[in-house]
Amino acid sequence: MTVQITAGQFHGADGVEDWRSLYHMVSAYFRTGSLAKGIALVDEIGQLVGGAEQQYLNVDLRHAGVTVSLSLRDVALARRISAAAKELDIPADPTAVQLINVTLDALVGADVLPFWRALLGYRQIGDDYLADPARRGPGFGLQPMDAARPQRNRMHLDVAVPHDQAEARIAAALAAGGRLVSAAHAPMWWILADAEGNEACVATWVGRE
Repeated sequence: MTVQITAGQFHGADGVEDWRSLYHMVSAYFRTGSLAKGIALVDEIGQLVGGAEQQYLNVDLRHAGVTVSLSLRDVALARRISAAAKELDIPADPTAVQLINVTLDALVGADVLPFWRALLGYRQIGDDYLADPARRGPGFGLQPMDAARPQRNRMHLDVAVPHDQAEARIAAALAAGGRLVSAAHAPMWWILADAEGNEACVATWVGRE
């Protein structure tokens, strides 16, 4: 059985410069510039990935690029995929990967999670998280709160970005009219808000291990 290594161990390995950790997974984005070139890369990936590896591999093909995500931080597979892209002269763009979760504050998670599981058609992971079985939609998580907060939004977005892109993403949000609510947990996450107080978190893997 393959053991999940930490994000720090993954990034400490050689040959994974194209990849970035986002919560539980690692992702890479390859700018193909055309659907035909993207199909060629996906075909190469299909040939080099074994049966067991397919269980934790997710590939998203679009006309301008291919996003590859691994829910197991597999250094060897990441290297092989990057090598295939390089052979096809397809560059990686680490700034283009991100992972979005919708997070709901709940007093009693067990009372509300079944509703959201049924509504979204998601599968449950643990006591407080739902995931799209087709791996298309954002994750949905619960965050416990001690008392009701009727005057505050109870749902927000968590945007996981590459650790080396967090400051730029925050700066862009602030320049676009946002404000910094809290950096108390940085660099794990920063809390931002728009002009009307709607909150969102920018998160990285740093500090979670």
